[in-house]
Amino acid sequence: MRRIVLKATIDRRPVAADFKLVEAGRPTCPENGVVARVLYLSLDPYVGSRLRGRHMGEAPPRPMLDAIPGAIVGVIVESRAPGLCEGDLIQSMEGAWAEYVALESHACRRIDPRAAPLSAHLGPLGMPGLTAWAGVSRLACVDSGETFLVDAAAGAVGGAAGQIARILGAGKVVGIAGGEVKLRLVEREYGFDAGVDYKSPDWRAALADALGEGLDVFFENVSTEMAMIALSHARPYARGVLCGLAAHYQDTERSAHALNAGLIIAKRARLMGLVVYDFYHCWDEFAAMATDWVRDGRLKVAEDRAKGLEGAPALFEKLMAGRNVGKCIVAVDGEPS
Repeated sequence: MRRIVLKATIDRRPVAADFKLVEAGRPTCPENGVVARVLYLSLDPYVGSRLRGRHMGEAPPRPMLDAIPGAIVGVIVESRAPGLCEGDLIQSMEGAWAEYVALESHACRRIDPRAAPLSAHLGPLGMPGLTAWAGVSRLACVDSGETFLVDAAAGAVGGAAGQIARILGAGKVVGIAGGEVKLRLVEREYGFDAGVDYKSPDWRAALADALGEGLDVFFENVSTEMAMIALSHARPYARGVLCGLAAHYQDTERSAHALNAGLIIAKRARLMGLVVYDFYHCWDEFAAMATDWVRDGRLKVAEDRAKGLEGAPALFEKLMAGRNVGKCIVAVDGEPS
């Protein structure tokens, strides 16, 4: 089989040239586990930090040895696990940039190919959707008629967060994104009430205009600076979900990201950190609801795709530079045969 590895240790934003496609032996099936042929591979921003050993204490892959980690949708080709059979379709967060992966049974979620497009289990029905739902419904508890703001709104998490906020009753949803293409996705495809282009010189005024009398909830994906800008528009007792700091993921040094304590106090705001791992036990509950949302068109699927495993490095470089539009998916082997 083929897999993708790092050529050498890196300590900066990854680019396509950092990766190498190599031949490798097909993995053996573990006791109480499976071997799956990878159909779709998810490319996610956190992997950029993981490659440098800066994500949740997880070790980086060894250059020229370990496949790059990534969530996958696959079909089981060999099983030694009760309840999992050859031909079953599964989703796993413990996959890799490879054509075949070996997985423990606890790392597999069986999926129904009739429920939604298979790749949706890596986007709105996958970790990005779960992250958005957890922040919107379990932490912020968005209520009917509230105004909701999210940045990185054209991304997989931000786009899902705004759509789910609307599904759960938000009265107004505003998204911040960069450039006309992303704004079209946010407003026309995702159906946000307004999109604000942060690349525009007058974007701060446009944001104030879009929010009107202020916001009740904001969902932060970019930076503490953006969080404080959001909070400056907050009504008293607003809630903020701190999901990510994408603007700092590729910093070469760890830096202190300041929060304005005086502003937080003045707004009587409640800020909550979100780590999606805390909500993995809710995945089936979330997927049951979100599958209906995808099926009836309330939760849209937007993808930026590459075809073939060899396309992963270039698409990942695009993701790391923030040039992707929608969820980054690699169609490794298309559909099961």
